Amino acid sequence: MTLASGDRPLQEAPPAGQDAGRPPLILASASPRRLDLLARLGIVPDRIEPADLDETPRKAEMPRRLAQRLARAKAQAVAARSPGALVLAADTVVGVGRRILGKPADAAEARRFLDLLSGRRHRVTTGVALVSPDGTLRERVVETTLAFHRLTDAQAEDYVATGEWEGKAGGYAIHQRAEVFVRFLSGSHSAVVGLPLFETAQLLRGVGWLRP
Repeated sequence: MTLASGDRPLQEAPPAGQDAGRPPLILASASPRRLDLLARLGIVPDRIEPADLDETPRKAEMPRRLAQRLARAKAQAVAARSPGALVLAADTVVGVGRRILGKPADAAEARRFLDLLSGRRHRVTTGVALVSPDGTLRERVVETTLAFHRLTDAQAEDYVATGEWEGKAGGYAIHQRAEVFVRFLSGSHSAVVGLPLFETAQLLRGVGWLRP
């Protein structure tokens, strides 16, 4: 069987807790972190198909609204070209007050982000959207509050040197070395990584894709 780039083979049998005869599940994300998180639910998507949308915030757009809008847009864009499939998408936004910290363009911006996060609280918002084969949209938005301890110059410099900030909203990866910076977290750890497991499982159960 020949697969398109980024696609994964169909599962021969559904994992435990998952019904046979279900529609194929497409993960509208290229994030390996989201794929790993789905694996914790015993789920392997039938296909991986990133939406590749412009993620630029709109003027005066707040972090919660941005995360919800992008997750919804990604799911709907992939669903439009994938009839008969169930499409799951997510988007994670890091915000400090009204300011949105996207993916750093370079090491200098990653360092500026760390300086901004150092010693203060910030919020990570993850939107999750699920589009059914009939076009029905179901969604959740999960907000998590975190606080970094006050970083020394050496800590910030050493972290930037690891390169972990590349491609990460807010310029850090909580599931890697940056977790040692976190002195406080209220909410969903998995949502900060990129996909809130409780809410995602609830959405999939709601459409009958996972058994209760």
